[in-house]
Amino acid sequence: MKSAFELAMERLGGAPTKPLTNEQKEQLAEVHRIYEAKMAQAKFDLARRLQGVFEPEKIKQINDDFQVELRSLEERSEIKKDELRKQFTK
Repeated sequence: MKSAFELAMERLGGAPTKPLTNEQKEQLAEVHRIYEAKMAQAKFDLARRLQGVFEPEKIKQINDDFQVELRSLEERSEIKKDELRKQFTK
């Protein structure tokens, strides 16, 4: 029986992918752990930067900067994972 993913790939014309090995899964998990740690650090930095700040404009700017940083980390994580996945198919 095919998974929903496999059926969707067939409909879209994509090639079915072979399952990842345990080593490959671990490599992807390691990238995930690294970027989760970086995001957690960014949250701690956010709390530190907000201490003692009472001006709404300043608070908004700090929060906006945090959101940009978080999106950047998420994007870099996905790029790293995609690079690994491409290496796995070679």
